[in-house]
Amino acid sequence: MSQVIAVDINPATREVVTGTERYTRELCSRLPGAAPDLAFRFFASQPKSDLGVDVTVLPFRRLWSQVRLPIALAGIRPDLLFVPGHSIPFAWTGRALAVVHDLAFERHPEAYSAAQRIHLQLTTRWAVSRCRVLIAVSESTRKDLASLYGANPSRIRVIPHGGGEAPRVRPSSASKLGALGLTGDFLLQVGRVEARKNQLATLAAVERVPGLTLAVAGPEVDSALAVKLRASKACRVLGRVDDPTLELLYKRAKAVVVPSLYEGFGLPVLEAMARGQVVVAARTSSLPEVGGDAVLYVDDPGDAEAFASVLQRATADGEARASFARRAVKRAREFTWERCAQETADVIREALS
Repeated sequence: MSQVIAVDINPATREVVTGTERYTRELCSRLPGAAPDLAFRFFASQPKSDLGVDVTVLPFRRLWSQVRLPIALAGIRPDLLFVPGHSIPFAWTGRALAVVHDLAFERHPEAYSAAQRIHLQLTTRWAVSRCRVLIAVSESTRKDLASLYGANPSRIRVIPHGGGEAPRVRPSSASKLGALGLTGDFLLQVGRVEARKNQLATLAAVERVPGLTLAVAGPEVDSALAVKLRASKACRVLGRVDDPTLELLYKRAKAVVVPSLYEGFGLPVLEAMARGQVVVAARTSSLPEVGGDAVLYVDDPGDAEAFASVLQRATADGEARASFARRAVKRAREFTWERCAQETADVIREALS
């Protein structure tokens, strides 16, 4: 009889899709194919139609992972609980395997409420103490787990995201750019509007390059920051956009910028490279792990003049730009969801042994 793996797929059902949500959906839809010898049972608090796997829905308004999920687990007694979003239930006493994406709540606590920080600190420490092996999405996160939480690096398996495959979504019509207020050359920054994503540093550099506009696509977490960005004639804050619109933005941007102060992985870097885009990224945390030598780096995004100089290189037509685009596509193809699922299945087996 196959060993039973219970999976907390709840992040994949959330309305707002950022890196963790996309990771959970893409990974979990492939796990049964990557490990046909295991029996996967997926659980969530609400239904979602496009997950690609059968999900047991357990409605519960608050503390779902800490209260409702362990009640269900007590009934089926799985051989392992796999949590792609790092929050292991305190009441679960069986084998567990968690994925830790980042420790941004430690590196940039100002971006979180006190309640959020306490919850993330407690659940991360619990995962470190409970799991015989852990998965981190980058070497940067593994180092943070070791330095900030005392985790033994030999217990942590680094498995990067996928997402470097060729895009499958058809872009919206180019006429939509006008409706978004993008009538000339623009740079694209994808991610939540918050201080850690460093959009103000990008805008300060863009304002020094004549003829460029900054397009920011992502949910507005910091409304005061969004107001500051909108105050500039050189910026368009687009909010959340659907996948066809995002595909259009990636296709038509002169370059993609990722000047984040901290990232556990940096999925926009990979998504942009997969589309043959020139990427300008900060040389921080995990971003060089993803970009390798296929990305232009800014050592100090706070230096607006130096940042603007790199942006000029990134947007200048010519062989150098074309070379970066070719290298970006080649580099991106190393990061696939199939590879991510297969390596994750191997660690699940290790956690079972």
